[in-house]
Amino acid sequence: MIIKEITTIRVRFNETDSLGIVWHGNYISYFEEGREAFGRKHGLSYLDVKNNGYATPIVESHSKHKLPLKYGDIATIETTFEDVPSAKMIFTYKIFNTEKKLVCEGRTVQVFVETSGDLSLNLPSFFRKWKMKEGLLN
Repeated sequence: MIIKEITTIRVRFNETDSLGIVWHGNYISYFEEGREAFGRKHGLSYLDVKNNGYATPIVESHSKHKLPLKYGDIATIETTFEDVPSAKMIFTYKIFNTEKKLVCEGRTVQVFVETSGDLSLNLPSFFRKWKMKEGLLN
């Protein structure tokens, strides 16, 4: 089962470099925008996680840049949840420009850390329930 969310952003002036294109580091922020849109739609936002006593820091991120975005462009972010059995969340991203051309793709890995600071090696119960609701677990 594929669970994804699609959202759009408008490139702001402060996200561009002296060449007028989006600085490469800002694509990580666009990934976050996609993750938050995914979380709000599917009940897995940062606030949902926090309200269940966890944080989900990113431990790995990758991006591949294909084409530039420029100030004023409207980009579409496609965020897909990658289901794995371990206690982590993996998201993949595709960012498209107005012409529907792929400009960037990437991946992030997040782990579950209890508010006490302890890494959770098992699926937190709220995440297990979420996966069951989404049809990812029996």
